[in-house]
Amino acid sequence: MYTTGIDMKTHIESRIAQATKVIEGLHEKCDDIAEISRAIIHCFEQGGTLFVAGNGGSAAQANHFCEELTGRYRATRPALPAHCLCSDAVAMTCIANDFGWEQVFRRQLEAFATCIIDEQEEQTCNDVLLVLTTSGNSENINEALDFANDLGMMTLGFLGRDGGSSIDKCSLQVTLDAKDSAAIQDGHHVIIHAVCEAIEQWVLEETESD
Repeated sequence: MYTTGIDMKTHIESRIAQATKVIEGLHEKCDDIAEISRAIIHCFEQGGTLFVAGNGGSAAQANHFCEELTGRYRATRPALPAHCLCSDAVAMTCIANDFGWEQVFRRQLEAFATCIIDEQEEQTCNDVLLVLTTSGNSENINEALDFANDLGMMTLGFLGRDGGSSIDKCSLQVTLDAKDSAAIQDGHHVIIHAVCEAIEQWVLEETESD
């Protein structure tokens, strides 16, 4: 049996307790999570694309969310247009090198977001930007939010702590008021799967009605 000077069980129990506290608090966020789910569904109904961005662990969660939608969550159903802005390392390093790290998501939105200009020369955008950030103060996230808002995109946030600068830049958000980034990300992951549940149920109902 391996031995160390660290009380591993105590650290593990503490980690689980922090995650459990945040996840239990999600019961109070169900209305906000449902509203975000409806916003994403509306995006898909209008032929828009969901763009998702995050840094570090949140980037991994952004990628996971998109693959659940483009691949499948549980049921086999039509693929949904979800584009992860942090999955292309070549694009990100190119943009960071040429324009600065704060531009890595904004520049991709400039390339991929679709806007429609009607006969009255009014611009609309059916795409949606969803960001994941435990602090709300990441420059590249906030640059992307500003640009998306300028385009008229719906902006959504899975945020942490007090929401930072991102909270006022999001049309809709769920903010998990916890100090520990890992616990915030634990909560975000549960939200991701809850939103996937709602979206997939909508797709299945639409498919059955056809």
